[in-house]
Amino acid sequence: MRFSTKSRYGLRLMAELACSTSGRAMPLKEISERQHLSLKYLEQLVTPLARAGLVKSERGSQGGYRLVKDPRQTTAGEIIAAMEGSVAPIPCLESETNECPLSDQCATLPFWAGLDEVINQYLDSVTLADIAKSMAENAGGACACAKNRNSGEKTP
Repeated sequence: MRFSTKSRYGLRLMAELACSTSGRAMPLKEISERQHLSLKYLEQLVTPLARAGLVKSERGSQGGYRLVKDPRQTTAGEIIAAMEGSVAPIPCLESETNECPLSDQCATLPFWAGLDEVINQYLDSVTLADIAKSMAENAGGACACAKNRNSGEKTP
């Protein structure tokens, strides 16, 4: 199983927003420069994040994007679900009701269901605040958290 660049970059975008403790909306151009990501690609990523209720946009000269919820209340699982949809390892586990006609006889279904459970437990155990903190601590990370930490401001 591989997660697409949408998930990887979506997490980075969300971590940058989590690092923004200035109280202002953060322009995508600023995130693009900090994270060395294409502005056009970031513009595509904010749409599903906004649709999922994770970010909101603000227009105007001081416009940009900001988080809807506290980073400690947003999980990696929510972000990845917004970007990818289901992360179930097999199609028959993508919905609550398994519609596969062979599910009653499938010898491998318990294995896949167990893997699905472990993946989802992990994704839901990591918060956006955890990711932002890791980004700030990473010497190569270009997160605003590192700047805030150096200026004495509190990070999430």
